[in-house]
Amino acid sequence: MLATDGAMVHRIDSRQKLKNKKGIKKVVDLLSGACGNGAAFWTGGPVLGLGHGVIVYSWCTSSPHPGPIWNSSLFRNWSQTDRSSKRVSNTLTETQRTTVVTLILSPSACAADVTEWTSWFNIDHPGGNGDYERLEAIRFYYRERVCVRPVAMEARTTDWVAATETGEVTHSSLEKGFWCVNKEQPYGRICSNYHVRFQCPPVQVYWTDWTGWGPCSATACNDVGIQVRQRKCMSVQPLPALLVPPCQGRHVERKECVTQPCEASWTKWGPWASCSVTCGKGRRVRRRTCARTSETVQCVGRAGEMQKCGETPCPSTCKLECPEGNASDDCSRCVCASHLLLGEVLSITGVPLAGAIIALAAQPKITRTHADSKGHFRLPGVCSGSPVQLLISKERFTPVAVYTSVNGSTSAWIQVVMKSAEKPSVVKHPEDKVRFEGQRVMLCCKATGSPMPDKYYWYHNGTLLDRNVFKYEEDLVLKDLKPEQTGHYYCKASSHEGSIKTSSAFITVIARGMPACNPTPENHLIRLPMDCVQPGTDSIFYNAGRCLHNMCAGSQDYGLSCRDAGGYCCGVQKMESQVINCGSYTLPIKAVTECGCQKCVEPKMLVRGRVVSADNGEPLRFGHMYIGKDRVGTTGYKGGFTLNITPDSKRLVVNFVDPTDKFIDTPKVFVFDKRGGSVYHEVKVMRKQEPVDINAGETNTIILGEMEGEDPIGEIVIPPNSFHKHNGDVYEGTVKASVTFIDPRNITTATAAPGDLNFVDNEGDLLPLRTYGMFSVDFRDEANQEVLRTGAVQVLLDTQHVKMQEHIPKMQLWSLNPDTGVWEEESDFHYAQATSGGNGRRKREERTFLIGNMEIRERRLFNLDVPENRRCYVKVRAYMSDKFLYNEQLEGVVISLINLEPRPGFSANPRAWGRFDSVITGHNGACLPAFCDAQVPDAYTAYVTGIMGGEELEAAPSTPKMNPNIIGVSQPYLEKLDYQRSDHSDPALKKTAFKINLAKPNPNNFDETNGPIYPYRGLIACENAPVDANHFRFFRVEKDKYEYNVVPFQENDLTSWTGDYLSWWPNPQEFRACFIKVKIQGQKEVMVRSQNHGGTHPETVGQLYGIRDIRSTRDTYAANTSAACLEFKCSGMLFDQATVDRSLISVLPQGNCYKADINSLLQEYLTKHPPTSQNNESHAFNMLAPVDPLGHNYGIYTVTDQSPRVAKEIAIGRCFDGTSDGFSRKMKANAGIALTFRCPERTVTRESLFQRLQTNPRQTLSQMARDMREAEGLQVQGRSTRVVNYPYRSPRLRSSSSSRRRTMVPTQERQ
Repeated sequence: MLATDGAMVHRIDSRQKLKNKKGIKKVVDLLSGACGNGAAFWTGGPVLGLGHGVIVYSWCTSSPHPGPIWNSSLFRNWSQTDRSSKRVSNTLTETQRTTVVTLILSPSACAADVTEWTSWFNIDHPGGNGDYERLEAIRFYYRERVCVRPVAMEARTTDWVAATETGEVTHSSLEKGFWCVNKEQPYGRICSNYHVRFQCPPVQVYWTDWTGWGPCSATACNDVGIQVRQRKCMSVQPLPALLVPPCQGRHVERKECVTQPCEASWTKWGPWASCSVTCGKGRRVRRRTCARTSETVQCVGRAGEMQKCGETPCPSTCKLECPEGNASDDCSRCVCASHLLLGEVLSITGVPLAGAIIALAAQPKITRTHADSKGHFRLPGVCSGSPVQLLISKERFTPVAVYTSVNGSTSAWIQVVMKSAEKPSVVKHPEDKVRFEGQRVMLCCKATGSPMPDKYYWYHNGTLLDRNVFKYEEDLVLKDLKPEQTGHYYCKASSHEGSIKTSSAFITVIARGMPACNPTPENHLIRLPMDCVQPGTDSIFYNAGRCLHNMCAGSQDYGLSCRDAGGYCCGVQKMESQVINCGSYTLPIKAVTECGCQKCVEPKMLVRGRVVSADNGEPLRFGHMYIGKDRVGTTGYKGGFTLNITPDSKRLVVNFVDPTDKFIDTPKVFVFDKRGGSVYHEVKVMRKQEPVDINAGETNTIILGEMEGEDPIGEIVIPPNSFHKHNGDVYEGTVKASVTFIDPRNITTATAAPGDLNFVDNEGDLLPLRTYGMFSVDFRDEANQEVLRTGAVQVLLDTQHVKMQEHIPKMQLWSLNPDTGVWEEESDFHYAQATSGGNGRRKREERTFLIGNMEIRERRLFNLDVPENRRCYVKVRAYMSDKFLYNEQLEGVVISLINLEPRPGFSANPRAWGRFDSVITGHNGACLPAFCDAQVPDAYTAYVTGIMGGEELEAAPSTPKMNPNIIGVSQPYLEKLDYQRSDHSDPALKKTAFKINLAKPNPNNFDETNGPIYPYRGLIACENAPVDANHFRFFRVEKDKYEYNVVPFQENDLTSWTGDYLSWWPNPQEFRACFIKVKIQGQKEVMVRSQNHGGTHPETVGQLYGIRDIRSTRDTYAANTSAACLEFKCSGMLFDQATVDRSLISVLPQGNCYKADINSLLQEYLTKHPPTSQNNESHAFNMLAPVDPLGHNYGIYTVTDQSPRVAKEIAIGRCFDGTSDGFSRKMKANAGIALTFRCPERTVTRESLFQRLQTNPRQTLSQMARDMREAEGLQVQGRSTRVVNYPYRSPRLRSSSSSRRRTMVPTQERQ
């Protein structure tokens, strides 16, 4: 022990090695005792200084203490007794010599009155992510008020509560300071507002003199900079190394400095250069330069002067030989002054194109003439002896190059037909691919349009790829791939009409040595039957494992092709048969034990639906369906349709055309499940308005949006003689005019809106529109045969319907491209005053209109729209039941959102819908685009529905009280969104929709940063949101339904199918669903189970395929009667497609039920198609499932489809209806029955336990004791008396009914 300048020093040989922090902690404990208050602490190691073989540590106390400063016996005792086991290792040197570790403990560091506390600092507030009192920031704002190395720190809230007493999770460090993070706090709390102070040792110090001012930091002219001077803080006492004395005041001073002003001046003019020509007229120039001190200033005037020169004429050098006429002045063409070219410019529909520009192809920028109002033009001087190429152009039309004809007359005639210009549209998108490092890959992109796109650009993760490096055009080839090239790639195609971007393709590059597929399965919990509780865990879930379905590089030789032939995917490589102990019985299961790459299963993608009118539900019978220009099918008699989707489809646009002209043409953009299966869409079409007769020779005004008690939204004004036939002739006479207007003030028309209300901007991005109305026009001749076109017509929009003033300058007239489903600009609008009235209006009056011009060239829909930039996303999930279990989410549900305009009084169109969107749910729900408002929560509202396979799902209830746990949104955000289910005010209404306010989330409010509304740029956060984040919910109304498969399979993800003999569905390309209808006679609804075993196939005989449970549904028209549509395993080929298996089916109702009747036709069929199963049990029914699809007369319902969900939905609908071709959701218990069970109520023959305790308590308690002793004896003998609803029994070990009844007797006596 040494004493040095008042400090206690102890030397320890370095061979007495301390084991890292454990040994140092022993020293800390020792020093705590030395300070006497147990408050000494280690500041983190050798932080004060390092001498020759000396390590200096600093110690201090955190609070005053009156006890002894130092107790040398403590140190000596530890030094002598624990030297062998508590050693300090010098981590800064590894030499063999003796190194001395010096521990310096200043007596002043432990004294109560020799250290100083700083003032309290509070530089941050707990908003945003939390409260951060960083030492670096404190030093930035308060300079030298904090010493270089504080020895202690104290943190308290602004309410003077110590940080350790707040219950909050906080962090502190003498090097970094103090901080508290909001998201780490329990129960959603936010951090308190803290302030901190630090403890510093006092030292007698003084300042040196100031140095001189340094140079100005700015070097540019006319700039402002800073000059600095410094002084140094000195201590009268020597201090340890790295410890800076804390003087009061600043050690640096700064002042502003200004550099010299910037100047710019011209040099003298240089000499004139020589003339540009040797003959004829030319030019010569002279120049001067600008001398400047900065690039920010410029010289005033020109840097060069030009002067004409040359007076000597040149001899003629034109060598153009003209068969007729003379050469032009510029010697570029032959001119025949006596010849006249006459022409006509028409659209493809025969409408004259006034104003078309006519130019010579040799001089395209020089306009020679224009077409007049009739499309005619005159071009003199064009010779007829040889063909001359002309270039004709007009806005919104594709330029045309034509040649004149050769003739010997003094005039010639030419007719030009121009095609409407079309913006580019994508016909081939790049596809996702996986490669190993070092391989190569090709991505393909192709677009069409009029004119065709001539430029292509490729992007990687949003960054444009250098064309000179990658040498790409339509196709992009990447060679010698590296892992860093993983990412999203997309292509942009451009023409002078616009641009379009493809969908994004993801390229995965697997590094060398890494597997393409993780062989370890991920956890996948399947729900067991309710009566299956695993002993010891009481869990009804079992981990069956599954393989993450992603693409593999595979082993095939990938060439340079747009699409990989025969893709490889990560799938099940090995499965293991396991047994689940359910207590009283066991269940077999096949669990995934290994994953690997194999051929991808490519399930079929289907879109199904029904097309009906929006007014009364009349089906569109035998309507034509077009994809692009190709007719792909016809709707059925009831309006039904089915479309097969190709695997490379990215966007599906279908145009429904009524050949009877009863309904308007309706293009629809369908969402579909890219993983396969079928998606159902209910398509609404608008009925055409009855035509009215108008005179083609007069000005005609047609009202848009006639509604009782409301002013029309606009008008169409058709000038006289505007109608044309297909041959271009002006039509004169009576016109049958039909104009159908889709009024956004009528919410029932929202689902009939064509397209998806999107447009493509100049950068090729698909952006949303907000509509003020759509209309379809149909003009025909008096005989109602020929379709007429028009020239320029005016469209007037009444500005009183545009409440948002910022929309008026952005309002445009749009037309829908039926091939792409995208809206394209027709014209802008301008202000005008007009007299409006007539056609049902009460009076004529002056109004302000927005007027736009258009030409009706083809059968298109037109739209009054504005782009809207106040956008958000809404998170919605669908579940199998109202339990909302995270592992029971439904995929393939079509979620639709109707964006309603603000209520009256807000800054937009009241009582109207703005757009209609649909999105299909995936494994993590769906994110729907919508308009939202950040200022007024209820400015925008939305109406949301969910449909799966034609079935409307039910929304989470909002009455009698909003429950955040059921709705899925936490308070107080839920209150702000004002969630209301459709039956909120009227219980008689449907429960299949909900309405919300679209309040844009406030990023500074923690309660609004976790969904369900996400900002427009938060799409990725919305799509990847965890299941416990806020979201809205739909669920299926079916209750008490359960399905168990021995080979697990997710019906909403066809890629999870595994080929196995025990697979419920043997073919992933075709799914056959079978149901049997069971009638229950009894007062209560009953659970019915089907146990499905292999029956005749040698690989599956006696083995379980799966279990199905369903509760019977009450028939509202039959008393004490219900029925159940029970699924069973269909007979047929197994996955090897080699041998038929007649599945062995057991139908087991719950409770006190017995078999009353069997369908005679079914019984006869089973008898005539052996083998037959034993069916001598009164409480059950057994059969070998029929191979043939029998139909409703047998009580058997069989449907085959490419989607298992659709097959089951159709079969259930037929089963409920009791027919082979109908569909119902109301149970008809007396139609199409296969089995009948009677389930009477058990009569009560004795008093209850409560009654017996009241009448004779002593005897009752004695009886209970005897029963308990008897039960214990049975348990010792291993005789279980547990009663389960559905004991699993192997068909080979089935006990007789008499033995089972004998087993149940003791149990019944004890009840």
